[in-house]
Amino acid sequence: MVSVDNYEIHHDVPLYVISVAAQLAGLHPQTLRQYDRLGLVSPGRSIGMNRLYSLRDIGRLREVARLSAEGVTLSGIIRIMALEEQLEATLKELAALRAAVDGPSTALVVWRPQRRA
Repeated sequence: MVSVDNYEIHHDVPLYVISVAAQLAGLHPQTLRQYDRLGLVSPGRSIGMNRLYSLRDIGRLREVARLSAEGVTLSGIIRIMALEEQLEATLKELAALRAAVDGPSTALVVWRPQRRA
């Protein structure tokens, strides 16, 4: 969250029109439209169906621009982003499971070797 004049703004709230988002991400507005069509970023929509970008979207756009500048193709970037989302979801699930366990296991494990005949 970002605090602005005693207001807290969540990173997922779509606030920025395409021209502002493009400027913040250092990209051309047409590039943002292309990334939307490719599914690299999915901005919210206003009542008039204008794209509205969140701070998270802008961060994602910057990451796409960085990877592109390093020579990664758009299909490669799409795959990287998908893998990062899977990793994030898995880490959240792992944290939830660890919290559910709430401490060390109290299970008793008994091992009995088989006897030879």
